[in-house]
Formats: sequence, C-alpha cells, structure tokens
Amino acid sequence: MRKLWVRWLALIGLTAVLAAVMIRLGEWQVHRLEGRRAANAIIRTNRSAAPVDWSTLFGGSITSAQQWRPVTATGTFDATKQIQVRYRSVGSTDGSEIVTVLHTTSGRDVLVDRGLLPRSASSGDDQTIPAPPSGTVTVTGYVRGDENGKPTAVVPVDGKARLINSAAIAKALDVSLPSGYIALTSVTPSQSGGLVPVPYPELDEGPHLSYAIQWFCFTVIAVAGVVILIRADLRDRHKIAQRAARRRDSAAHTADR
Repeated sequence: MRKLWVRWLALIGLTAVLAAVMIRLGEWQVHRLEGRRAANAIIRTNRSAAPVDWSTLFGGSITSAQQWRPVTATGTFDATKQIQVRYRSVGSTDGSEIVTVLHTTSGRDVLVDRGLLPRSASSGDDQTIPAPPSGTVTVTGYVRGDENGKPTAVVPVDGKARLINSAAIAKALDVSLPSGYIALTSVTPSQSGGLVPVPYPELDEGPHLSYAIQWFCFTVIAVAGVVILIRADLRDRHKIAQRAARRRDSAAHTADR
C-alpha cells in the first residue's frame, strides 16, 4: 500500500504543477483577448472620427487615444528623403513599405507611409522605389505610433530598415520629425508605382478565446486523469484482495476435507 501512496502523491504533485501552469496559460490568453478587444474598440472609435489636420495630433509621443485617428496633411514630398521598410505584408501580398518625408505647408516635416511595394519575383526587395507625386499634395491617412525594437531593426542602413521609427529615421535622413507617422490611405494628386495603401487592421479577436478554452480543458483532463488512475489502482488492489481471499477460502476448505 505504501508504494501506491508514493505513486499517488507523485501523480498528484506533478498534476498540480501542470494544472497551475496550464491555468496560468489560459489566464494569459484571456488577458490577451481582453487587450485585443480593448485595442479593437479604440480602432473602431477612432477610425470613425472626422479627419483633422495632422498638426493637432502630432505633438509629443503618440498615445492610444491618438492612434488610428484620420488626419490630413498638405505639402510636398521629398523624394531624396525616403526609407524602404522591408519584410512587410498587406493581406497575402509581401513586400516593402515606403516611408517618405512630407514638407508640410506649416513648415514642419512629417513621415508618411506611402504604402506597400509588392515584392518582385525577379528582384525581391531590391527594387527601384517609386517617386512620390511632385508638387503640392494633400495626404489623407491615419495616425500611427513609432515601432520599437532592436537597433538593427529600427536604424536604417543603406536606405532600408525593418521597423518604422521616426527618431531613427530622422537621424538617418538628417531631418527633424515628430514622433509617429501618417499611414496614407489616399493622396491628391494620386501616386503611381503600384504602391498599395496599408489598410486598418482586421477587427477580429484572434484565437485567444479558443486557446484559453483549450488550456482550461487540458487542466480538467489532467485532474480527471489522476482520479481515474487512482480509482484504477484501488480497483486492482480490491481485485487482488478478492483473489487472495478466495485462495485462502479454497485452501481452508481443502484442509477441512
């Protein structure tokens, strides 16, 4: 019986640890779901607002209340000050996003993501960046905050980067830029070169709820498995005891004869 107790305690201890980990993972997925829902609510509210002049929102660091707000900006693009942001995608289309400095009529500069340049099958990302529209343009888009990461990702090298970070790009291009950038949705006059504007993100909740349910189910299965194993051990012990008792009864009956 002592061996069984050791076995049971080991199973219960292991299951307790696994259950705690799986419950924590389930709670983490629930937390991510709540965060996704909160982010979707901000996007849904902000993108429905009327466009405002970009200067009213670009002051300090971009906040969640400013993200995704529609804005307009008028000025001239500087074709000598643009960066190719590699390894991006819009839907199923892979390519690079082209960000260009816009000299606005207010005298300030702002970074504009002009859209995705689809990857060429022949040249990959080593493509000629399409020139922006010349002359005075009016850009309509939405506010985006800086993307942050390792210096190797944010600092442009040879006109290429992996993340859009206005501070790093401003230093590389030797220009003064406010924090954040405008993701272009349209421009007048229109631009050429096959650039695809980056749309608002899909407002789905992702797989977090199903993942959370899976982790909680795994916890129930683990606990139920221990109960089943212990009951199986008890049944086996009971059967062994019954067989031993029958053998004793049979031996006693034989001796009486």
